[in-house]
Amino acid sequence: MTSKAGVALITMDTPIPEHDAAIQLLLGEKLASLLAIPLLGWRDGNPAEGDCYWVPAETLVGMQSMSRLGISNADDFFGGAVPQAFMATKAISHPLIDKPLCVPEGWCTDFHQQVASVVLAGYTVFDLQDARRAAILLLRNGPVRMKPVRGKAGLGQELIADQAQLDACLVGQDVEEVAKWGLVFEEQLESVATFSVGQVTVAGITASYFGTQRLTRDDCGHEVYGGSELSVVRGDYAALQSLPLDAQARKAIDQAQCYEQAALECYGLIASRRNYDIAQGIDHLGRQRSGVLEQSWRIGGASAAELFALQALQQNPQLSRVCASTYESYHDDAPVGAQLLQRCSIAPHGTLSRYVKVETDGI
Repeated sequence: MTSKAGVALITMDTPIPEHDAAIQLLLGEKLASLLAIPLLGWRDGNPAEGDCYWVPAETLVGMQSMSRLGISNADDFFGGAVPQAFMATKAISHPLIDKPLCVPEGWCTDFHQQVASVVLAGYTVFDLQDARRAAILLLRNGPVRMKPVRGKAGLGQELIADQAQLDACLVGQDVEEVAKWGLVFEEQLESVATFSVGQVTVAGITASYFGTQRLTRDDCGHEVYGGSELSVVRGDYAALQSLPLDAQARKAIDQAQCYEQAALECYGLIASRRNYDIAQGIDHLGRQRSGVLEQSWRIGGASAAELFALQALQQNPQLSRVCASTYESYHDDAPVGAQLLQRCSIAPHGTLSRYVKVETDGI
């Protein structure tokens, strides 16, 4: 399958929680099986470790990171790589305000011109004075959601309805964090459905998918990510579009493709794993809205479904489509026919169980 010495995982600059490290190691094992090479485990990226197939915990940033790991193209790793840090986050989804005080190196206005019709109304800022201006502009049309760009699964987000709430939210923001990574303000939608669109390529097999995300409640009663259900096809986005899809699904796929193509052209994206969250809901004026919220060019929450689906496609060359699902639950409600991947305690949320399920019959 490949000349690589083995599959190696790496955390890069930011340590990851123990439970995430454990699930990523398990997925590394699945990648090793797909590639028919050994699993080497966690490594520190020392060049002496040889020519590895890398699984970074985050999107790789900069040519130096790629060179250090010996990565030259998407066949060398599972994930994505971009030139600048902000490009790896939801910061790229929205334009800067007019005459911003801070513009990061590498910012591309052409990207926003290309994706303007496939994202929600919003702004990205890298300065707290710009943040105030951006939020006030958006508040004219209704409530606004403030999103720290490195937050995952909605953590750290705030709903802002007026300037008093805006002031309270801005007081808690770290100036240096905002200057380096950015801060997003985005129109608030109601009755939201969140869809996932993506594509993965491993061991010469490309699979594309469309699906939905589910929510669950942790032991504190908070709504958290509960997994994804994906319709996966062998092939590219054209193969995905050949499925009998409804108008909502087709719109989500079209929007994800537009966003991805702009990233390839404007930001030099290199990726073997691509995932996009698309929100569809009702805005403050009662209008139906749809837009890409953010991208994930790294190993992520849906990767178990992606890799188990790839395994099914690899094992049966005649198979063209599978249904692959992940489940995350803090309750004793194992899905019928699902495989338990992990059970662990996560304070203060409770005991998390993660499952995966692949179905090939009746689809």
